[in-house]
Amino acid sequence: MRGTGHQRIAIQVASLANLASGGARPPGGSERNAGPFSLDRVGWVWENVGAMKNPIASLKGRSLLTPYDLSDREFLGLLELASKLKRKKKRGGVGSLLRGKNLALVFEKLSTRTRCAASVAAADEGGRAEYLAAREIHLGKKESTADTARVLGRMFDGILFRGYKQETVELLAQYSGVPVWNGLTDTEHPTQALADVFTVQEAFGKTKGLKLVYVGDGRNNVASSLMVGCAMAGIDFVNCTPPELAPASKSLERAAVLAKKNKCSLLVEHDPAKAVRGANVVYTDVWVSMGEEDQQEERVRLLRPYQVNMALMERTGNLHDDKVIFLHCLPAFHNRDTETSAETGAMEVTDGVFEAPFSKVFDLAENRMHIMKAIFIASLTGGRSGRRA
Repeated sequence: MRGTGHQRIAIQVASLANLASGGARPPGGSERNAGPFSLDRVGWVWENVGAMKNPIASLKGRSLLTPYDLSDREFLGLLELASKLKRKKKRGGVGSLLRGKNLALVFEKLSTRTRCAASVAAADEGGRAEYLAAREIHLGKKESTADTARVLGRMFDGILFRGYKQETVELLAQYSGVPVWNGLTDTEHPTQALADVFTVQEAFGKTKGLKLVYVGDGRNNVASSLMVGCAMAGIDFVNCTPPELAPASKSLERAAVLAKKNKCSLLVEHDPAKAVRGANVVYTDVWVSMGEEDQQEERVRLLRPYQVNMALMERTGNLHDDKVIFLHCLPAFHNRDTETSAETGAMEVTDGVFEAPFSKVFDLAENRMHIMKAIFIASLTGGRSGRRA
């Protein structure tokens, strides 16, 4: 019997994978149904053929706590889905991929972009997001994180956490029974890294062969996650930072393995002028992260020579050929218009660079929403309906 086209492909794949000859058996498959033409086997293999075609099908039901939770293929697959969803939104399309899904936004830290991105992302596809400020619930105070996780998991389909300790988001993932996404901790920022690389890809139409230089506090969560994201996408990454703020050797070694596999480089450089030579992307972040305010004076002293200004952008050699962009995850202290910078003036970036045509900071801010939407859809549906985007 020839069978349908789908059956023939499924059986061929099974044969190639040595499944039809008594190798791996589909979950739940019986001895009686373990033959090469069993419906159990064909169905199981066909489902996995679909997963091979859809690089994010494997993300269904999974949490995203660090960039390392993704394979290179899954990382790039999320960028592809985000691009489709962005085009859909620009066309005015209304989605239903998250219809009936309720998301908990558990935030210990203040937020503009992460909170708004998550709320709009859910609403755009028919879902609902509930904001839960840590001070308004019992998280870790009158109730353990594990108990809070189990309560939220009974009521919500997924949890986005933004806070301090990485341990907290890991406990939420361990006990909730639903996908948990890291919207920022002191050590990791995977959703930001995805949005960063997505914005670079949009600006240049590619990722491989580009050079990105991060200038500033080389140990912070943004730098750490961006380093991994660049390695996954084949972008040469330079961490330009003072020796006192250099990333840990273990972090560098782990990311270097990915970089080598994807034929890109990973360097730490202490001289800004040398670091940015040939850069296509110059990226910076605030010098003092939330929770580190008592270190501001020392950070300013260390990082003042690392300010991104027009002179530094000129040193890339790509400014006048429109081959370089500037990125910042925001908020930014680029003038005196905030309480924090009223006395100090511009800190990590000058107003001239921040407001320049080559600055893509607000493209990046918007892309946080498209990436967040892609993550939600991938974790909650496997992205199977992404083709309709």
